[in-house]
Amino acid sequence: MFGLRDYAEYADIGTDDVVTSRWGVRAIKLRSAIEAGCHKLDLAPDLADDIGSRRWLRGMGTMVGLCAVAVSMWPDFSAVEAATTVSAETDMRDEYRSQMILPLTQGGDSGRRMGPTAHVVPIASAPERAMVQLTATLGQGDSFGRMLQRAGVGSGDAATVSGMVAANVPLGDIASGTHFDVTLGKRSASGTPRPLDRIAFRARFDLAMSIERQGGRLVLTRQPIAVDAMPLRIRGTVGNSLYRSARAAGAPPKAIQQYLQTLDQHLSLEGDIAPEDTFDIIVAHKRAASGESETGNLIYAGVERKGKPRAQLMRWGDSGQFFEASGMGQQRASSGMVSPVAGRMTSSYGMRRHPILGYARMHAGIDFGAAWGSPIYAVSDGVVGFAGRHGGHGNYVRLEHGGGLGTGYAHMSRIAVSSGTRVRAGQVIGYVGSTGLSTGPHLHYELYQNGRTVNPLSVRFTVNQQVNKEELNEFKARLAKLLSVKPGAALGQLTPNAPATTPSEISQAVR
Repeated sequence: MFGLRDYAEYADIGTDDVVTSRWGVRAIKLRSAIEAGCHKLDLAPDLADDIGSRRWLRGMGTMVGLCAVAVSMWPDFSAVEAATTVSAETDMRDEYRSQMILPLTQGGDSGRRMGPTAHVVPIASAPERAMVQLTATLGQGDSFGRMLQRAGVGSGDAATVSGMVAANVPLGDIASGTHFDVTLGKRSASGTPRPLDRIAFRARFDLAMSIERQGGRLVLTRQPIAVDAMPLRIRGTVGNSLYRSARAAGAPPKAIQQYLQTLDQHLSLEGDIAPEDTFDIIVAHKRAASGESETGNLIYAGVERKGKPRAQLMRWGDSGQFFEASGMGQQRASSGMVSPVAGRMTSSYGMRRHPILGYARMHAGIDFGAAWGSPIYAVSDGVVGFAGRHGGHGNYVRLEHGGGLGTGYAHMSRIAVSSGTRVRAGQVIGYVGSTGLSTGPHLHYELYQNGRTVNPLSVRFTVNQQVNKEELNEFKARLAKLLSVKPGAALGQLTPNAPATTPSEISQAVR
């Protein structure tokens, strides 16, 4: 038992003070008894043990009691009274709806109107504006007349304006997206269309038009715009990225894409172009005196290495194809047999000992020794009958020239044309390689007559069969004129109709 002496020692007090602390001792005893009873009381026994015992029944009773308390606190699901509704009167409801901030699809009227009150009195008629000014836009696939009628122009005025414009500029040549400043006058009577007072627009890059009503009739006025049609030439070092270098030099993205696509048909962008090379891009470029500029298609694509041209490709002819300048000059200047590659003949037509097979067999063509990757040119106009892998020929192209004549070009490293396409004399159709049965880079050239190979030296593709002298001179003159353009000169001071290259020459070059 816990006695007074023990309590004195526990509380660190003297025996004289024990009597005065008798109530404290009783409190300690009571606390000890409560703690001992709580340790013995098992309020949450494991109901999986001693099923049916008094201890288990006591635990079950505790669980049922707790469940009953939880059920007694279950929420009520009876209806709750809603907030006071707005008056169903029409005027009041419209007033509230006009102040709602909701999408129109959900019933909101914000920004449309305010609910009318009793003070609003409808009027019999409202006065019209004496003049209406608006801007109409010609949409993609839209017609000129429908555009005018949608803008509010009457059918009679729309037909008159369409006829006046068509007499000066074909309506189909007006670009979609063109803006028209339209001014409509006052109606002559209620329900009739407004008369057209004035319409102004840009018919072409170099021509503006306006139609005004003067003395009761429409009068058209042409307003020519001075245009500088000098081509834009951009040069720079290739560097690590040809595209990024050209963009940094100011070349438009469209022109760079055309430049890369053109070069890829004649050179390998990965192996034939070095970082120290110089790119040369010339595009059709126009500037109007009113401040607008218009960049057209690529005209010239060139690559230089150490000051010497590695590629000179100019757009030529109605088909808009690019031709290598050196190939045109070499091909057109020759007489008699036209060489398909810049190289010397190393093997003639006839029987010979095959350098790989080791026995004598017919050599059905002639060989030209040339450096790997040298461009191969079509000797005459024709259609590509075959382009692809062809047994011992390796990469092979067959051209049909008509009249039973055909030519074959074998052992190419890369083919630049596809089957079914039409090519012109001097066009690059592939590059020298050593594919198939070949001991080194060269071109095997064959000539077919009525389906059988013949000696290529027996048939002469003369200059007159390909292009006349005037056309060749024109090609050289246009190339020289383009190369005389200084880089960035087209962005300098505006000089309308610059003599370096006239608009007609530009239109011919980019066709």
